[in-house]
Amino acid sequence: MAVTESDVRKIASLARLQLTSERLPTLVAQMNDILGHMEVLRQVDTSNVTPTTVVGAGGMPLRDDTVAPIPMHAKPSALTAESRDGFILVPRLSTHGDV
Repeated sequence: MAVTESDVRKIASLARLQLTSERLPTLVAQMNDILGHMEVLRQVDTSNVTPTTVVGAGGMPLRDDTVAPIPMHAKPSALTAESRDGFILVPRLSTHGDV
């Protein structure tokens, strides 16, 4: 199954990507190369390959959901110029008025 320019335009539209006419042939070729590679992989005989991981009907074993405190060797106030209530305060990276 080959990808057409129409297919690539539709995919770009769904992904909300701007696509120039100059870039379109390159993307069509790249997508067709990927699909060609997938076709080669599909033809590989994997009937004698055992799965490496199998989740049975019982599901995967779950670990205990425990929260451990994060060990800090210094208080936040020692790590930064400003802190409040145990949190590090950082300056704004940019200002956009009252936004």
